[in-house]
Amino acid sequence: MKQIHLFKPCLSSKDYKSIQSSLKTGWLTHGKNNLKFEKDFCNFIGVKYAISMNSCTSALECALKIIKKKGEVIIPSWTWVSTANAVINTGNIPVFADVDINSRNITAKNIKMCISKKTIAVIVVHYAGLPCEMDEIVNVTKKNKIELIEDSAETLGATWKKKQAGSFGTGCFSFFPTKNITTTEGGMLTTNDYKKYIEIKKMIAHGINKDINKNFWHREADLAGHNFRLPNHLAALGISQLKKLNKFNKARRLIAVKYNNFFSKFPDTFTIQKINKNLTHSYQMYSVQIKSSLRRKILHHLREKNIAASVHFDPPLHKQKYLRNYSKKLVNTEKLSKEIITLPIYPNLKQNELNRIFKTIKNWYKEKR
Repeated sequence: MKQIHLFKPCLSSKDYKSIQSSLKTGWLTHGKNNLKFEKDFCNFIGVKYAISMNSCTSALECALKIIKKKGEVIIPSWTWVSTANAVINTGNIPVFADVDINSRNITAKNIKMCISKKTIAVIVVHYAGLPCEMDEIVNVTKKNKIELIEDSAETLGATWKKKQAGSFGTGCFSFFPTKNITTTEGGMLTTNDYKKYIEIKKMIAHGINKDINKNFWHREADLAGHNFRLPNHLAALGISQLKKLNKFNKARRLIAVKYNNFFSKFPDTFTIQKINKNLTHSYQMYSVQIKSSLRRKILHHLREKNIAASVHFDPPLHKQKYLRNYSKKLVNTEKLSKEIITLPIYPNLKQNELNRIFKTIKNWYKEKR
């Protein structure tokens, strides 16, 4: 029986041609396609500046390094390790916050409980394609004079009150193959702050200041930078993919509606993510809760039927070995980590494949509960 993948990138002949055309120019590093990709991305998100990078993790690190002091950074434990890694690798201390059990996102209330005199920033993570409820979060960060960073790796094309995720603070996006668009590896940082933009542009390119008016061969660094740049041909792929994002997300939302309708028939066993009416979801992942006593059974059953189901995230960050020094009890996060399952979703998921997933779960429900 053919495998149904958990995620699958949607690449077309136009995508391949965009890469090929870029390679034929002979310009293989950061170049003109990066500038166009960044401009297109600004227009889509509704921000003034965007910087293409090699990953969302690099964007998170830059967003933290631009803060001129070290301290505590509030993050949800319910996320991928790169969020915590960015905090630690910039010399800061992660402070783990719980999430709302229904939306599975961090809230202003969660953030308030973690703020101290040492807090310099909060990284909100928009889980699985659903943005956080941003109005009160923005107010809390402004009131307490702390930086707002959005880990929007999973949320390209989703909105809070019609405003794009990644436009409320410093936005950090991922174009990894599992995401809503892909450049294979890649990321983007968004901001409305010109000073941040200029400083981070230098930061990702070895700290070199290109504005120094000397001989054309002169390369002088203003700071200890990195090589976080995205190659020109991968930016070309990003340009091509971004044109299709709305189409991709529409397909994801239609699939999610079908999942929701299916799981609503089994309220005693499954719980779907609850969505505020002011939010739109981009469904980078589709996850559903199941009783912890049943999760292992259904995951193994789906795998036996060649359906790639998984879990995001178990263990949560505060339970991981290298982060336990920062640990505390987070009730909702720990519950989610024991109950969540992630099911296949991508724009090219066929109806017959979806029917097979539904049939497999329904048969399991009847026979093996």
